[in-house]
Amino acid sequence: MRRVALLSQLGARKSIDKLILDSAEPEHALRKTLGPWSLTALGIGAVIGSGIFTVIGTAISGEQFDTPSISNTPLIHYIITHAALAGRPGAGPAIAVSLFLVAIVCALTGLCYAELASMIPIAGSAYTYTYATMGELIAWIIGWDLILEYAGSNMTVSVGFAAHVVDMLDWFGLHPSPIWLSPAYLPSRDGLQDFAGHQIFPSGWHFGFNIPAFLIVLVLTVILVRGIRESAETNNAMVGIKLIALLIFVFAVIGYLHPANWHPFMPNGWSGVLTGGSIIFFTYIGFDSVSTAAEECRNPQRDLPIGIIATLAVCTLLYVAVAVCLTGLVPWQSMVGDAAPVVNALKKLSVLPGGHPLHWIRMVVLIGAIMGMLSSILVYQLGQSRVWFSMSRDGLLPKVFSNVHPVFRTPAFSTWVAGFVVAIPSGLFDIGTLADLSNIGTLFAFVLVSIGVIVLRIREPERRRGFRVPFGPVIPALSVIFCFLLMAGLPIITWFRFIIWLVIGLVIYFLYSRHRSEFAGLR
Repeated sequence: MRRVALLSQLGARKSIDKLILDSAEPEHALRKTLGPWSLTALGIGAVIGSGIFTVIGTAISGEQFDTPSISNTPLIHYIITHAALAGRPGAGPAIAVSLFLVAIVCALTGLCYAELASMIPIAGSAYTYTYATMGELIAWIIGWDLILEYAGSNMTVSVGFAAHVVDMLDWFGLHPSPIWLSPAYLPSRDGLQDFAGHQIFPSGWHFGFNIPAFLIVLVLTVILVRGIRESAETNNAMVGIKLIALLIFVFAVIGYLHPANWHPFMPNGWSGVLTGGSIIFFTYIGFDSVSTAAEECRNPQRDLPIGIIATLAVCTLLYVAVAVCLTGLVPWQSMVGDAAPVVNALKKLSVLPGGHPLHWIRMVVLIGAIMGMLSSILVYQLGQSRVWFSMSRDGLLPKVFSNVHPVFRTPAFSTWVAGFVVAIPSGLFDIGTLADLSNIGTLFAFVLVSIGVIVLRIREPERRRGFRVPFGPVIPALSVIFCFLLMAGLPIITWFRFIIWLVIGLVIYFLYSRHRSEFAGLR
């Protein structure tokens, strides 16, 4: 009998009507201030962030290790060939194809997000959608998964922000002590090097702390605590500066492009294109962040689909333009291990005859990169705190996480905890592997959201939908297939780490959360 009761709780679904009603309770109500322009700006702020300035280099050139390793081999490659690789193949100039294919996958999933978000305009994104469609256990898994996604993304972006701050100081001829500008742990075999390639610190632990990465997270946390309107207005300004900088880069470097760099166009074949897409996918989680702010929309049924689709359209065009220009400026092989490929490509060319104008373009790109990372951190922190807020409101996390500030009407406690959880590791670690963890976590969430559309079409076909995915179940099914394909392009070690994270989450759920859930009475 207890087993039957437990299964009933694990599969218990929240009524969509009750979800909407709960969000209207005064002590848990969030201020509704966002429109389609602010939502689109939030999405662009997340998508055009660190990836276009940092991760794109790895996606183009791949990764190289000393010896072949099964754990570092993409899963799909090992399944097909049963052979280990000494790294991951890059897409080369075909990164433009990778970006286009990833955009198609995101568009398919974005349509699914738009339908669910227009039906369930509640904070929490994929977590809320799965709670209403597939039950409490799956909702917990996806909520735990989203915590990993947002935290991992922000740690990576924060470290990237600090690296670009160091590059900007170098532009002005300033070189502060690297002890306070670098993480305490350096996993790379080369440790920390200066711009001339000289080693400053060996690999491993050293005395130091990444002050810029730590401080920027806390500063933006204060902004988020003060309120979503202030956050949205701040983000809108940063997004505008970033877009202008990117457009200046694209048009300024046209005269410096070398078509020979685009040959061979696909040096590693379709394997490189798929792996490049799996890496660059890191920067396509912006529209997921848009849906986390659903509860704060003035008209979610209309505004959410507009914000999601507009985000994808604008960002894909910018990504492809920058990728084509970058691979035309320098050989794609020169970006191996480069954490700032766009800025460093400009630096290399600026010292050549006739390249001095690029010295000033480098400054413009630096400003755009820093603005991009600021807006990414802002949006990811917003999304993370809202997921914790929603899980707490449902009893799966302590109630203190759903406390709303009496003046600012924001989940202040969740926001502060999210800030310190990200800020401290950002000062200590160079967490490149978390980009892959964010990717696999995001893609897993996309799979469940796409399945949720099909489930709700069957269970509640009569419910009003402000937006309906066309062609019935075809698009959600294609979304599931393509998301699994991108997941298969990630290293095997990433799959192991992801499974371990989910196991930890399940232990917490069965020992704590299910006993305090609103459905605990079903046991």
